[in-house]
Formats: sequence, structure tokens, C-alpha cells
Amino acid sequence: MDFESKYEIARTADFIRSRSFTRVALQFPDELLEDSTRVAKALRTELGRGARLFVMADTAFGSCCVDEVGASHVNADCVVHYGHSCMSPTSKLPALLVFGKASVDVNACAESLVNCLTTSKKPILVLFGLEYAHTLQSIKSVVAESLHLDYSKTTISYAEVTCSIINPLEDVNTENKQLQSLSGFSSNEVSSNGETKTVHKSDQCCGLKLGTRHGIGGLTWSMPAGHKMEDYLLFWIGSDDQAFANLVLTFNTYEIVRYDAKEAKLLKDFSHQKRILKRRYYLVEKAKDANIVGILLGTLGVAGYLHIINQMKALIEGAGKKSYILVMGRPNAAKLANFPECDIFVYVSCAQTALLDSKEFLAPVITPFEAMLAFTRGRQWTGEYVMSFSDLLGSTSLEAVGGIDEARFSFLQGGYMEDIPSQENRDEETQTSLALAEATEKALDLKMESVDSILFKGTARSGAEYFAARSFQGLDMEYESPSPQSYLIGRTGRAAGYEGESK
Repeated sequence: MDFESKYEIARTADFIRSRSFTRVALQFPDELLEDSTRVAKALRTELGRGARLFVMADTAFGSCCVDEVGASHVNADCVVHYGHSCMSPTSKLPALLVFGKASVDVNACAESLVNCLTTSKKPILVLFGLEYAHTLQSIKSVVAESLHLDYSKTTISYAEVTCSIINPLEDVNTENKQLQSLSGFSSNEVSSNGETKTVHKSDQCCGLKLGTRHGIGGLTWSMPAGHKMEDYLLFWIGSDDQAFANLVLTFNTYEIVRYDAKEAKLLKDFSHQKRILKRRYYLVEKAKDANIVGILLGTLGVAGYLHIINQMKALIEGAGKKSYILVMGRPNAAKLANFPECDIFVYVSCAQTALLDSKEFLAPVITPFEAMLAFTRGRQWTGEYVMSFSDLLGSTSLEAVGGIDEARFSFLQGGYMEDIPSQENRDEETQTSLALAEATEKALDLKMESVDSILFKGTARSGAEYFAARSFQGLDMEYESPSPQSYLIGRTGRAAGYEGESK
């Protein structure tokens, strides 16, 4: 594919020029970084000296999110994001999303789609990775020609890209007009609060009476009147990546098939993906027994991340547990091992990086939705799974049921447990020093016990109590006598023969 077409050089230059941006940050994932120099040179040729370009790489968090923090270091006016995107709304800076254009055999893909339609008794909803959005119109044409039907009568529905420009600053109507003129995608806009306002030309052409609006991973679609999502077969075009895993977990009770564009074949068995739900349920049960919870900050650019952190903190403390907020970039086993007092971690990030494989970690990592299930008394898991924390913002279900003194049955401990808020949680602002003193006194009493201490019981309710009860307290600087000890002069000379040493 032509280089300038793949990276949409002309469209990017129009985006920058039409808004008079003078400082532009170009964000590349690791796999596309080798093309960054050519892209920057091509844009300079198009723009002349009207704008300064800065190439960003090695993002502190996931590369699918727009790195507003990195862009602010060079005082950028906007960000041009290349490669796969989670489409999370930004907080301050506008962003242009260039998904790239992956190749696909249109005829083979259309043939697989038609075969699914003829063999399945369900209507089909076509979803795809964002890098295959440019092929959608060609696939539509080939399928319609194969079925000898027009778009308004076919039983195949197609999702559309939500937007290719994210701007939390401009008015939605103004941005929609710019989208129609600059982008070949549907005229949609993601606002600063995460809501999507859409005007779909394809829906207007079909004359469909719109039903419920759905969306996931930067895609959006409408169900015709009288149709439900569970009635459809989901046909995914793309790789087995984070976006597809997000789809499988969110629609875990639906029938899903995947067309692998690289191998040009249709896959139907995704039992390995759905087995993930069993482990996630186990982690929810494990989180219920935790006393100290670390809130991991996995993004600094997704709009609403501060609100969900505050909600998580209130939820955890309402459940009688202690929480700590940790910022460490991309978490790994070595980083989290520095916080052994935490029984579990809640990872606040975008939907497509929310699931961390924490099998090698000392403590498991869960999502805000799983934390809601674990720390809300009486909440039961119905099979619904929410990946994006933006869907939980302002939810009344995030309010923990406080003031409950009833014991809770733990499936992992095999008995009843009480979730009683510690003294430090109840009077944190006024009695922090008192709580620390009580924890230290309690720890000194427990040091006379055997190895069966707080460290191994897992009953510490704060970081101070945990560290006070550790067997290793560091170097002992206390002496029996307050006066300094006399010093001794050691040996002098070389190791081969010290002075005064007999030969």
C-alpha cells in the first residue's frame, strides 16, 4: 500500500492546517516507530514551516491511549495518534486518530460472510479492527453483489467507526462538519464526558427505524426496530488482539466468529477466551477477603480517570478496607513486589488494557468493575462484564453498603469473616498518629509469637500496621547504654600480609 495513503499524510496535513496548530505531537507505538522519520518528513513537506512536529515514543502507559502528558512536555496544541487506538476520550488536547490500513482479501472475507449467513439462522452483525475500516465499503459491495440484495433488505448489519477526531474543546456540531469534510468515516464525535453523538449517513440511506444504540472499542451500530443484540451472530474481522478479547468478554453469551485477515480463514472456537471469565470470578472472590487494596493508576489522559479513582477509594473504604493510590507507569511483577502489604490491586486504565495477566504477581490485579462486584455487599455477578470504567462513572451501584456488622461467608477461607472498618479508616484525618501508635504496640506484642504473625495471617488493615509487624525491622540502632561505644583499630596493610601478622 502507498506510504502516504497508509499514514493519511494529506488528511493529517489538512487537519493541522485547518485548525492553525503550530506545535503537533506525533505519537507512534513501538511497532510503527521505524516509520516515524518518514512520516514527519512527509508532513513537513505538506505543511512547510507552518508547524513544528515532535515525535513521541515509549509512552508511560498503554500505547493505545493518547499520551496527553507526553504532549504537554513540548506544549503541543494537538496529538496525531498512529496505530491501534482504544478511542478513549481525552481530557484537554484534541487528537487525530490514524488507524493505519491493514490488508485483507476482500473477496475471501465476503465469501466467509456469505457462508455464515447461509448456514446460520441468525442475522449477522459485522465488527472489525479499526485498521480494517478502510475495507468495509468494498466488503459491503461484494457481499451485496453476491446476495443480489441492496443494503436495505439484507440481514447483515455493519458497525461504523465512532470517530477519527477527538476534541474535548470544540462544539460538537462544529466538529461534526469538520469530520464530514476531512474523514471518510461516519460523522460522530466523542465529547469530553465520554458521550457519543452520532449522525449516520448509512442509517439515513437505509431508512431504518433506529432502535437501541450500541458501541464498543471505537465502533458503533444500531439495531433495527424489533431486533435485539442476542439475536445476532457477531462476525469479527481482525486479529486475536486486545480489541477482540474486549468483544468476547463483553458479549460472552453471544455467538461469535472471527475472520483472520492474515491467514484468510474463519475461526469459531474461542473457549480459551471465555475461560478467562472463570479466573476473573475467582479474583473477585479473592478481593472480598483483602484488607489492603492498592489503586493502580494506568492512565493520565483518559477523561474521567480522577473521578473513578475517587469512587473506587470511597467504595473500598466503605467496605472496611484500606486503600493506597499508586502511580508507576506500566505495572509489572517487579514494581508491584515493592508493595507486599497490598492484598490486591485495582487497575484503572482504558478498556483494552484493563485485563492484566497477574499470575506471576504476588497479588492479583482486578478491574474497577470487578472491584464493584467485590466490595459492594449483596452484589451478585449475573454474567455481565464491563470493561470501560467510563460506564461506571456516577453509577449508584458503586456505593458500598456501609454500616453492616453481619459476617460474610468467604469461599476461599471456608468460613465467615467480618469486614469492619479499621480505626484508621474511620478517623483518618484526626487520629492518624494514634492509629499508628496502636498498630506499633500491637505489632510489638505479636513479635513474641511464632512465625504465625500478621505478615502471614493477612490480617493487617493498613500499611503502617503491616510494616510494624514485619520480622525484619532494619538495622537496630538502639543500645543498652546511651553513651557511644569505644572504637577499635582494625588491621592495616595488604591482604597478602597485614602488618603485625605472623609469616
